[in-house]
Amino acid sequence: MKKKKVDKFVATIMVGIGIIFSIYALFTDEINKIIDKDPIVVEADHQLVFPSSKYPETAEHIKEAIANGESRICTIDRDGAEENRKLSLKGIPTKKGFDRDEWPMAMCEEGGEGADIKYISPSDNRGAGSWVGNQLEDFPNGTRVEIIVK
Repeated sequence: MKKKKVDKFVATIMVGIGIIFSIYALFTDEINKIIDKDPIVVEADHQLVFPSSKYPETAEHIKEAIANGESRICTIDRDGAEENRKLSLKGIPTKKGFDRDEWPMAMCEEGGEGADIKYISPSDNRGAGSWVGNQLEDFPNGTRVEIIVK
């Protein structure tokens, strides 16, 4: 009689442990998904200090987007830029006198659908885009660049 109670107790404990491990595995997968998107976890190959005094609207947008969870890392993917731009701007109407600025940029693997979009002046946006393009022109696709706004 005692053996049956012990066996039942052990079986209950084993089921409980199984449930705990299942819950742990479920949450671990969710946590890993979050961590994989966390820009702090991704190691960069290079850092690029963005000149906020030269392009203040773009700088402010980058800071806001990163604060809202967008990546500070740009993995260069020039071949995907056109598709990323198409996906990120889908459903965002044009506005006379403004450009639709994207963060992450279209040339970044992290860009595309779900990118943060903000209306800013064309001169700031295009000047910033040209500046970044010039800074990164010697880096091959796949290079991870951390963008730091000062």
